[in-house]
Amino acid sequence: MTLQELQNQALQLPISDRWQLVQSVLTSIQQETLLSISPTSSVEFIADLDPWTQSLMGVIKLNADDSIESYIDYLEEKYS
Repeated sequence: MTLQELQNQALQLPISDRWQLVQSVLTSIQQETLLSISPTSSVEFIADLDPWTQSLMGVIKLNADDSIESYIDYLEEKYS
């Protein structure tokens, strides 16, 4: 089954079933995303976040070097 076929079938479901499907898929994505994060004290912090914010976890993956360089660039622009 292709993604397009799956989408077409999902759109034929009643709205309550579609909401249940969305929640199920979102929960699955959140669980897989949390599994990809190394177990540290930050996991406790993540659990305290709003579910919508939790859903954003893993969407963008930055290297530590990239975020440091970006922050340095930001500071240079701000204070130069």
